[in-house]
Amino acid sequence: MSGFKERMIAAQDRLGRPERLGPLAARGGIIFCWCNRCAHHARLDGRQLILALGPDFPIPEVGARLRCSNCGAKDVAASADLADTAPAQGTVPAPAPSATVPAPLAAAV
Repeated sequence: MSGFKERMIAAQDRLGRPERLGPLAARGGIIFCWCNRCAHHARLDGRQLILALGPDFPIPEVGARLRCSNCGAKDVAASADLADTAPAQGTVPAPAPSATVPAPLAAAV
């Protein structure tokens, strides 16, 4: 029984951990960010964010580093954009011009 229980615990741990920037950037994924105050939204390139935050940075915590360019709120949420995880080969999606990022990330975005 201990082998089964260890496998179950390991599987639950994998499900409980949020996705990281490294795997998302490796497949050319995009991060979808939205403001919880005014519903403004933008898409950010995961490969650019990995330069500033590192490959082990959790995707949901990216929003805590952003500020809405529409209303100025820091109440921003982020997730992997499931609809656009594989852009056309040879193209690099540019970050939305309306995405304002604090100084530590300004060079990466």
